[in-house]
Amino acid sequence: MSKTAAARAATSAQPRTGGSLAATRKGDAARLRLDPAPLAPKPKGKARLKRVAEPAAAPGDAAALPKKVITIPAPNLQIVAFALRGTAPYVQHRFSAKAEIMAKQAEGSTAKGKTQRAAKNFEANYQAAKHISPDGWCGIPASGFRHALISACRLVGFHMSRAKLAVFVVADGFDTDGAPIVRIIGEPEAHTAYVRNETGVVDIRARPMWREWSCDLRVQYDADQFTAQDIANLVLRAGLQVGVGEGRHDSKKSLTGMGWGTFTIEQ
Repeated sequence: MSKTAAARAATSAQPRTGGSLAATRKGDAARLRLDPAPLAPKPKGKARLKRVAEPAAAPGDAAALPKKVITIPAPNLQIVAFALRGTAPYVQHRFSAKAEIMAKQAEGSTAKGKTQRAAKNFEANYQAAKHISPDGWCGIPASGFRHALISACRLVGFHMSRAKLAVFVVADGFDTDGAPIVRIIGEPEAHTAYVRNETGVVDIRARPMWREWSCDLRVQYDADQFTAQDIANLVLRAGLQVGVGEGRHDSKKSLTGMGWGTFTIEQ
């Protein structure tokens, strides 16, 4: 075996490791060869960073929890007064539940039979239909004005449920049943007309009518919801488009009402 063949055999017998330097000779020339180390596999697609979750705050660590501040302002209630003048007759019909129950109890079981009824006392019915204070003056139910104001909110897109919490009527007194009323200025007269009872039976009733009337209306409102000008415009809409009392435009017992109970603001 020649010297060159022996050197090659000796070199091939040596173990190779990653990053080792191996020398081979071919004749008089020397060649150095570097064995590369095994490469890691390339990731497929784009590399993604993993999001490390922050450690949660301990249950007793109040300083680490986010703080929320809730501020509730005090009610900002204001009162504005209006001088109202009726633009149509106002008709009133006071319903006394106590008087109704007492009348039925007085009739007893004979009310269901064919017993002849006593003639109606139209003068008594006329007087009983009034809302009278203990001092003797007549008034319009404050709830009627408030209902008109809240109902008018539908025309301007304001939620009625919110208006019920933001608009109120200040009463001038109370009637004999304890209902709050606003004092009416004017002289009533007896008005007799055909009406239809809840059962559908036609009846004749005598009710007080004020052909010319006026009153001073005080409205309490939430100034965080309305301005004074808003309330003035709302009162105008309530007076011209809703009305108060019997036969009003917005009456639930009539399809179109009688055109009664409208009013405006005195300038």
